[in-house]
Amino acid sequence: MYVGRDMTELSMLPKSKWNQDELAYFHHSLQQMVPYLNQEGQTIHREIIEEIENRGGLHRQEADYTHGTEVKFD
Repeated sequence: MYVGRDMTELSMLPKSKWNQDELAYFHHSLQQMVPYLNQEGQTIHREIIEEIENRGGLHRQEADYTHGTEVKFD
């Protein structure tokens, strides 16, 4: 389950200030609704994708015995 800032709060911040879990969660959520998004929703989704790409994708920096290399936003 995602526990973090909601879209109302995040919409007032540049995507560069979002943390990795927030980007992953909202990307996944919006990705499932792409056919139904209006132009504003598509723009937000595209900005999230661009920020993820600017950061090098959704990959953990290192793995350990409790975590793999994939980001799990739940």
